[in-house]
Amino acid sequence: MNDDVQKRKSGRPRSEAARATVLATALRLAREDTVQSITMEGIARAAGVSKATIYRWWNSKASVVIDAFVENHIVRTPMPRDCHPAEALVHHWRLLAEQYSDWPGDLVVQILAEGQSDPEVLREFRERFHYGRRAVVREVVDDLLRVCNLSGDMSAEDFADLFYAPLYMRLMWRHRAIDAAFIAEFPINFFRLLGVELDEDGRLRG
Repeated sequence: MNDDVQKRKSGRPRSEAARATVLATALRLAREDTVQSITMEGIARAAGVSKATIYRWWNSKASVVIDAFVENHIVRTPMPRDCHPAEALVHHWRLLAEQYSDWPGDLVVQILAEGQSDPEVLREFRERFHYGRRAVVREVVDDLLRVCNLSGDMSAEDFADLFYAPLYMRLMWRHRAIDAAFIAEFPINFFRLLGVELDEDGRLRG
C-alpha cells in the first residue's frame, strides 16, 4: 500500500477521536461554567490538544460549544416517523421540554444571550441547530395539517411557532417552570383545542 495512503488511513481515527474529545470537553466545560467564560485556550488545555487542532474544525469557541450541544441534543430528541403526526409532535415536544428543564436549557439560553451582542453566534446557532431541526418539525406538521385537515390559512411554520413558543417562553423568561405538569399537560391541551384528542401518553384516541 502507498505510504501516503497508509498515513491518511491511520491518521483518520486519531483525528476523529480528537474531534470527539474536543466536543465532549466543550460540553463538560459549558455545564460547569458559563459560555461567556469559556475560551479556545481553555478547551484546548482541558481536551489535551493544541489550539491549531481545534481550529481545523471550528473558527470560534461558540462554534465548538454549539456543535457539542447539537450532537448531544439531537440523539436525545428524536422525531418518530412511524406513528400519527400528532403523536410524533407530542413525543418530540416532551423530549425537548425535558432537555430544556435541565442544564441543556441553560446552555441554550446562554448561547442565545451571547448571540444578542454577537450576531455571528446567533447566525451559527440558527445554521447549525435551528434550521435543521425546524425542517424536521415542518415536515411532520405538514403531514399533520393534511391528515387532520387543519390547514386553513395557517402555514406549517406558523403552527410550529404556536406549538413550541410556550416552551421557549418559559425557557427564556423563567416566569414559570418547565416542570412535570407542564410537560405532561400542555401538548395534550394544545391538540385538544384543535379537536385532536390524545390520551395522557400522547396517543391518538380512537
